[in-house]
Parts: sequence; structure tokens; C-alpha cells
Amino acid sequence: MAAESSEGEEDSGKLTGGNQLLLVDDDLREMGKKAAWSVSSYKSGNGVSSLRDNNLETYWQSDGAQPHLVNIQFQEKVKLQLVVLYVDFKLDESYTPSKISIRAGDGFHNLKEIKTVELVKPTGWVYISLSGTDPRETFVNTFMLQIAVLSNHLNGRDTHVRQIKVYGPRPNPFPHQPFQFTSREFITYSSVR
Repeated sequence: MAAESSEGEEDSGKLTGGNQLLLVDDDLREMGKKAAWSVSSYKSGNGVSSLRDNNLETYWQSDGAQPHLVNIQFQEKVKLQLVVLYVDFKLDESYTPSKISIRAGDGFHNLKEIKTVELVKPTGWVYISLSGTDPRETFVNTFMLQIAVLSNHLNGRDTHVRQIKVYGPRPNPFPHQPFQFTSREFITYSSVR
């Protein structure tokens, strides 16, 4: 099950704390392998590959003016439900993001902001759900996702993000079914014996 930050989520869109262990619902799968990743800038040795190497000791470090951007482009439209970032205020201090915007669209020309999150001294995995306010909006259907770091703690200029993972619902295990259920409970009761 996807766990929220260990200290909880406040109503105002601010996330505090973070989990040291990555806990994700079995109904979700990591979609980052299907994407082309790029960043707006990076310091030598701390590029986009550091975001995807599954090593919490490495990090992407931006090198330029804000906002700092991570672009995740897919060849086909995908359903995305969750973005998970590993950030560490204790290690990175002023390099730690404090405000993040998540945008989705068909490409750079029509990105729309779908979520803005404020992070308060996060240490660990931070879970950002892409679900809308409407309960029927459980995922975002998109070709491109952009994560923009709008500001850092202590007014830092460059940013450190140690890992980013994007998750979407698992495909329907019953392909000839008229409905595509995304929860295990619905799938269990979806066929007649």
C-alpha cells in the first residue's frame, strides 16, 4: 500500500517528514522505465542518471536559474497515479526542494499544472498522489510529466533530488473484460464462476 509521509499530510498541501522505506501498493507498477528522462540543467557527474540509479547516495544537482525541471516523456499515452521523490533535508539543507509543481500534457507546448506541493524539511520518500479532487479521477492520462522545483529551503539556488519514481495502475489481468478494474478487490469479484 502506498504510504504517505511518516508525519502525515497537512490539509494545506504541505508535506512533512518522509519515509525511509519505499512502500507502494501492489496495484501499482513503476512506469519510469518506459520513459525518456531529461533535466533542465545539471552539474557534471550529477545528471539525470542519478535520479534513476536506485542509489540514495547519488543525486541530481541542478545548475542554473529556477525553476529546475525534470521532464518525463512517454512514447504512448500512459496512466500515472503516483510520483515518489527521495529528498533529504538533513544531508542537503538549502539544496532541498521546498515547493514542487507537477505538470502533465501531450508535450512541452501544452503542459498544465495538476498539483503543487510544499515540502517542509523532508527526509526520505515523499509520496505525491496525482489523483484529482473528484473521486473518479484516480490517475492522469498523459504523454509527458514535468516536475518543476519552484523553490528550495533556506532560499537555496540549486537543488538536490536523490531519486524519482512514477507509478501507474497495473494493466487489467483479464483482457477480454468490458471494464478495466484497477483495485485487487474489484478484480477478485469481476468474473462469474
